Amino acid sequence: MRTFPPGFLWGAATSGHQTEGNNVNSDYWQREYAVDSEIPEVSGDGCDSFHRYPEDIELLAGLGLTSYRFGIEWSRIEPERGHVSIAMRDHYRRMVECCLANGLTPMVTLNHFTVPRWMDALGGWHHKHAAELFARFTEIALPIVRDGVEWVCTINEPNIIACREGAADPSAEPVTYGMARPHLAVSKELVRAHRLAREVLGGGVRSGWTVATQAIHALPGCEQEAAEYSYPLEEFFLEAARGDDFVGVQAYTRTFVGRAGALPPPADAETTLTGWEYFPAALAIGVRNAWKVTGGVPVVVTENGIATADDARRIDYTREALTGLHETIAEGVDVRGYYHWSALDNYEWGRWSPTFGLIAVDRTSFERTVKPSAKWLGEVARANAL
Repeated sequence: MRTFPPGFLWGAATSGHQTEGNNVNSDYWQREYAVDSEIPEVSGDGCDSFHRYPEDIELLAGLGLTSYRFGIEWSRIEPERGHVSIAMRDHYRRMVECCLANGLTPMVTLNHFTVPRWMDALGGWHHKHAAELFARFTEIALPIVRDGVEWVCTINEPNIIACREGAADPSAEPVTYGMARPHLAVSKELVRAHRLAREVLGGGVRSGWTVATQAIHALPGCEQEAAEYSYPLEEFFLEAARGDDFVGVQAYTRTFVGRAGALPPPADAETTLTGWEYFPAALAIGVRNAWKVTGGVPVVVTENGIATADDARRIDYTREALTGLHETIAEGVDVRGYYHWSALDNYEWGRWSPTFGLIAVDRTSFERTVKPSAKWLGEVARANAL
């Protein structure tokens, strides 16, 4: 038996736009429905979790999990600049209370990729006062987390946000594979936004942000290129987490780097529905790097999972990832919890086909079906051990 520390959080995660449905005031909805949109599929009704969240929460609690990480949507709470929807804010507070009533520790994410249309029209994260606008939203959201919320993520995967903005920069150098290089000005503004939001949140909650770790693997002789590739993508954002209450690690696969940058998985590698290499060891690599770069900030695994239609393979992947995670704890890394991505099969930013969920969702009836992997992870949570 590999036993985890007392009070270890066992949870699953979702985001608002990917599950709620009809997030019509967000920038991403605007992109989905734009004329000649490059996005192949729309989010539409999502998983209808805006209405069905009590069922989702009850399912997770019934499985034996102890926590639920979910996002709140800025575009619902502040649909126009300066206008606060008290009804929407109350909606998210009811989600917190539903978690507490079901014995789940809520972890609230303030921003999971999307911003309001009005924010996008101002330039989004390029705006010179973007950080202040986000801090103001954090103030607006305080009633949601005022009681019973111990954990708050300010911004989900700021490094991926910066990469998306880098891809949109016409002056950026094209990449042959993988993500565009992070937009430096946006990276810096996200750090500012994170720090201002933490000031607003104060000491009443444990706050931090989550970083998409890459498990960089250098080809022989390409160690310098790998380090130069990795720093603006991962270590820059981990350094910004120094002094935070926790840092969220999100890990799925590894990235090979050669002379010309990132490379696709080896031809003989097993790959997932996203085209990523099956590589559960990415989690332990990401956790160790976060612990090292932050100088010992407590780690929470805020996302880890696999896009597959083979649920038995999901169990294999998760077991291997958790085995590696336990090894990092044995080495002395302070890991506080593990959140599987995702609680539900959901909208994966342009496509419905990559199924990450512990729970399947019928997109017509919205019926939830618990998968064997969910029951397996629930048993791990109940035992607090592998």
